[in-house]
Amino acid sequence: MDITDDLIDHIAHLSRLNFDGDKKTVIKNDMEKMIQFVDQLNKIDTEDVEPLIFMSEAINVLREDIVKSEITQEEALKNATHKDSDYFKIAKVLDVK
Repeated sequence: MDITDDLIDHIAHLSRLNFDGDKKTVIKNDMEKMIQFVDQLNKIDTEDVEPLIFMSEAINVLREDIVKSEITQEEALKNATHKDSDYFKIAKVLDVK
């Protein structure tokens, strides 16, 4: 896979990042190294290797899910710096086009 400036620009746009010329070169070199490493991993014969679901034999001990006292909507909104009727009001997070 060739890492081009257009690909770097596209990934930067998706990530909402901006790279100048020098930084773009560093990012391009790093991405090429990552691709080369993954290519090396793809060459490994894993035909007789059983797939892992977990990396270790440790088992999660989960607590019982018990409903405890809850707060009212008014209590939840009491300390909100910005609210709109019955909802928390937050700054825009996603840019929809």
